[in-house]
Amino acid sequence: MIKKIAVVNGVRTPFIKAWTLLEDMPAQKLGALCVTELLQKTGIDPHLIDEVIIGCVGQPIDAANVARVISLYAGIPKSKRAYTVNRNCASGFEAVTSAVEKISVGMDEVVIAGGAESMSNAPLVFSKPAVKIFMKLQRAKSLLDKISVMSQFRPKHFAPEAALQMALTDPTCGLNMGQTAEVVAKKFAISRERQDQFALESHQRVIASRAKLKEEIMTVFIPPSFDKSAVEDNGAREGQTMEALTKLKPIFDRYSGTVTAGNSSQITDGACALLLMEEDKAKALGYEILGTIAAYDYVGLEPSEMGLGPAFVIEKILRKTGLALSDIGLFEINEAFAAQVLASVEALACKKFAAKFFPSGQPMGEINPALLNVNGGGIALGHPVGVTGARLILTCLKEMKRRGLERGLVSLCIGGGQGGAVLLERNR
Repeated sequence: MIKKIAVVNGVRTPFIKAWTLLEDMPAQKLGALCVTELLQKTGIDPHLIDEVIIGCVGQPIDAANVARVISLYAGIPKSKRAYTVNRNCASGFEAVTSAVEKISVGMDEVVIAGGAESMSNAPLVFSKPAVKIFMKLQRAKSLLDKISVMSQFRPKHFAPEAALQMALTDPTCGLNMGQTAEVVAKKFAISRERQDQFALESHQRVIASRAKLKEEIMTVFIPPSFDKSAVEDNGAREGQTMEALTKLKPIFDRYSGTVTAGNSSQITDGACALLLMEEDKAKALGYEILGTIAAYDYVGLEPSEMGLGPAFVIEKILRKTGLALSDIGLFEINEAFAAQVLASVEALACKKFAAKFFPSGQPMGEINPALLNVNGGGIALGHPVGVTGARLILTCLKEMKRRGLERGLVSLCIGGGQGGAVLLERNR
């Protein structure tokens, strides 16, 4: 167990579909806006911030150590520290749990942790042969030399690969994240209909919860004229139907697959920031805290089945804390894909799976669907990969406060074959 560290408050930008409203705002700008809003919302003196820790998977080329750039842009003194973390889809978790560790051992007292991701600005990458020709062209001195080099170009050299696609492919198993979702869908016989129904419910829950979600969302004015603004998440589809979802074709296994764009998380831009400190420190500063980080953990598993990460890590954190699923009042499992959420939930309750993979050999039980992702999830909200972990914590704590709940558990699968979970608590 760790020393319970308080989450005083948090804020996030709207989650916006990539290449739409926020496409001209890089991660450092989104993160800086979010941190600035958090400072204003809490009224904390920037000089009290010891460190800023930001999760980011697609690190901006022009903002190395994006956390430091965000910190300075937000007006936090130059004497304060900042660093960026990357644990793929759990980078937002990693930022928060890193803050917990630093505060617990006395290295920091007050930390801002969160994530920032602009998936719109993921670059295009040219092949190595194309890059070599471009480099030769740059070094060519005479016009004749330049013409000679240019003659080496072929059409294939002008077909760059999206860095985003490369980043979402696991080099150890050779599968992209959607293909790993197909693996677990087949392993647990998760039908296309169940996946589409889960996706539909995600959209319906987000739409029904918009008023609640606005409590955690700041307004972002859109450059360059700033005469328009983003005030809510724009991924949820008002008129989404099973009929529309059924018409979508599988995109990762076109012949026998069940995973589609409709039952997968959306590619999204956004940022989130949380203010963390010890409970006594928060009380001394006069804050009413949102909740505490009571425990957390990460696990590793087979990369081609990375979607089962939540099952493995939820079992581990329950075993470590001595709690049962029935002790948890609210659950958030990131909806990277409908198939992996459904498979993880089944794995927790499966005797055969537990006998093979859980140290106790016993299943954990069933998660009540009515307590899982009650405000929708990544399928409708989107999944800005470096941000989602922090967003899950914020969303869950806000809902726990509304319901007067003592415990909540948030979890996600992690590209590369890992799982992460954070146990949250509030005083009744």
